[in-house]
Amino acid sequence: MAGDTGGDRDELIARARRWLAEDPDPDTRAELAALLDADDPSALAERFAGTLQFGTAGLRGEMGAGPTRMNRAVVIRAAAGLAAYLRGRSPGLVVVGYDARHNSERFARDSAAVFTGAGLRAVLLPRPLPTPVLAFAIRELGAVAGVAVTASHNPPRDNGYKVYLGDGSQIVPPADAEIAAQIAAVGALAEVPRPADGWEVLDEGIVAAYLDRTGAALTEGAPRTLGTVYTPLHGVGQSVLTEAFTRNGFAAPVEVPQQSAPDPDFPTVAFPNPEEPGAMDLALDLARATPGTDLVLANDPDADRCAVGVRDAAADGGWRMLRGDEVGALLASHLVRRGRRGTFATSIVSSSLVGRIAADAGLPYAETLTGFKWLARVPELGYAFEEALGYCVDPAGVRDKDGITAALLIAELAAELRAEGRALTDLLADLAVRHGLHATDQLSVRVADLSLIADALARLRATPPTALAGLAVATAEDLAEGSAELPPTDGLRYHLTGEGEVAAARVIVRPSGTEPKIKCYLEVVVPTADRAALPTAHAIASRTLDALKKDLAAQAGLPA
Repeated sequence: MAGDTGGDRDELIARARRWLAEDPDPDTRAELAALLDADDPSALAERFAGTLQFGTAGLRGEMGAGPTRMNRAVVIRAAAGLAAYLRGRSPGLVVVGYDARHNSERFARDSAAVFTGAGLRAVLLPRPLPTPVLAFAIRELGAVAGVAVTASHNPPRDNGYKVYLGDGSQIVPPADAEIAAQIAAVGALAEVPRPADGWEVLDEGIVAAYLDRTGAALTEGAPRTLGTVYTPLHGVGQSVLTEAFTRNGFAAPVEVPQQSAPDPDFPTVAFPNPEEPGAMDLALDLARATPGTDLVLANDPDADRCAVGVRDAAADGGWRMLRGDEVGALLASHLVRRGRRGTFATSIVSSSLVGRIAADAGLPYAETLTGFKWLARVPELGYAFEEALGYCVDPAGVRDKDGITAALLIAELAAELRAEGRALTDLLADLAVRHGLHATDQLSVRVADLSLIADALARLRATPPTALAGLAVATAEDLAEGSAELPPTDGLRYHLTGEGEVAAARVIVRPSGTEPKIKCYLEVVVPTADRAALPTAHAIASRTLDALKKDLAAQAGLPA
């Protein structure tokens, strides 16, 4: 490592040896010992340059040895810190769930041991299960907290540690900082009590209770005739979603056989995220080959997100995946028609169309920062969604995004439309005519060097754009400053003045909270007089969104 002093190198090696001495995992001990034997300071520095940060998403990162990786030592410290936080406030029951990723069950059992050793009552879910089952179980069992060991849709090498409190919602400030301080105060791992038993493994009754609840958002007697193709993308959703469908009167979906069983290596996809290019190819191919298919459904690996594919004659191959914003608007419209009350909520990066739908129905509407940790805390919540395929359709049952119940509700809507000789695309057209075409897109750039994200934001802050895609920037907000409505967050928001064929536009730029990406969220609103005008409106929106991407990328120094 050029420029390092001998003292720096000696301290790095000493830190690595201290970590090695208390690491409880033989695999990561062997990995770290090999790095020490190889005398590779740069590889060691990468693992010991700080710690994996605990924030409002808990922990998430690549698995491996050292404090900047996800491993048993890091998880034990996190559990000990959370236990200390809970003991000082609300000692009681803690529920631990986990997905089917590498090490997830091991991390979950380590956590249960730490909670038990700290004098808390710990229970484990019976097997790898969807994250929404964990969120449900917290409230169902009256727990004071819950932990989901999952990295959601991240690459196979990653894992994570998501923390909920007793209301069934993910932690937000200041709880995250207070828990992080307790984690930092944990001493030697040998001093953290970890009994070999003493916690309970729940039986399938908790899964049955969740499944009993899944029909809460549905309407008794509504049509149920529908042909679906489904993929869990090698995750844990298959058994729970299939049982939820059959319990609620739907036929079992046709499964994508290559992806139906949990597999932590996710062998058929580059990234196990239904939004990523290519991830849905097998499901769409199966839909084309299966007569009578009306709908394609997918969950991400921990099944808290739901993706929807529909027939579209204008799309390549006759099928296309709906954007999360489109599904969010469809579900909102369906719930309004079914008489849902309460506040409808979205995150600031999601389509504003749901706000129009709520206003039209005389319902309150709210916007929050990104993430269901914020959306779930909206008072008197009736429905929440965010564009990244997250939907909360039953806040009284699961106060988090839930890809199982969202799939059921979109299936109910599709079956109802099918009975009328219509489809989801017809309802989208109706919404566009009534409220204007709200077209959204995203410029998302994955980086290997995180400094590129900071540089792009700094560049935009130093020289804010005055116009994008020929539209004047009416307001430019630095979200890091916060406001009366929103806590501070690292991001920028621009509202653009409509001109001519475009009524309004909006741009938000922020770093991803879960992946090494910078994301630019774009929305264009185009007035639409009738269905005959829709093709022209879509062309205008597409052209404007492309121009927004190009101009924004140039001003931020990003590849278009």
